Amino acid sequence: MSQAGRDARQRAVVLDTETTGLDPATGDRVIEVAAIELVNLMPTGATYHTLIDPERDVPPESTRVHGFTAEMLKGQPKFAEIVEGMLGFIGDSAIIAHNAPFDFGFLDAELVRAGHKPLDRARMVDSLMLAKERYPGMPNSLDALCRRLGIDNSMRTSHNALLDVKLLAQVYLELKGGRQPGFVLALNIGGGTRALAGLDRPRTPRLVTPSEAELAAHAEFLRKVKDPLWLQPPFAAGTT
Repeated sequence: MSQAGRDARQRAVVLDTETTGLDPATGDRVIEVAAIELVNLMPTGATYHTLIDPERDVPPESTRVHGFTAEMLKGQPKFAEIVEGMLGFIGDSAIIAHNAPFDFGFLDAELVRAGHKPLDRARMVDSLMLAKERYPGMPNSLDALCRRLGIDNSMRTSHNALLDVKLLAQVYLELKGGRQPGFVLALNIGGGTRALAGLDRPRTPRLVTPSEAELAAHAEFLRKVKDPLWLQPPFAAGTT
């Protein structure tokens, strides 16, 4: 189904950015954008991911956070070259991000620089604010939420936007109360596909045979039912 054919209220994207620093007003730039599509709170497998040449240096303190150096980003597309593809993937959907004003602020600066309008803040869903409402006074970083909600983040050794959005999708589902006990959301980190654990495996029917004591207890219970439907026509034996 095309994006236009989906109900906009059911589609959202989980988004994350990595940057050269903390403030676009002082010249910091976006170096990575990642987003995944959710429909009815579930990942569809559709992803968007790109590295970006920031056209400036990357301070060592930022490299220690996300692992990228300016040399590693040389030759990657510039933001103006990826903006159409990014906006096409995001579409008109709600945009979920952790500490969303940070990501929106950087993307707005890049969009204006590239000749586009800023993002509509009405589309912003800040999962950090949702977490603070649910867990007031507690640590609510992505790592802290993963630990609290039992989500495996052991592979998160640095800030990687694509990995972060896949973890955030699971956190957001928990914050919205969408995951049932025993239900595990598994994401293929490399390939952008997803599987729902337990639902993609064939199941073998198991015959359950009640004991004589269980049959007797069931019969005794049925005798206590007043005017049972199964003893009335046309269900009773011998009736037509």
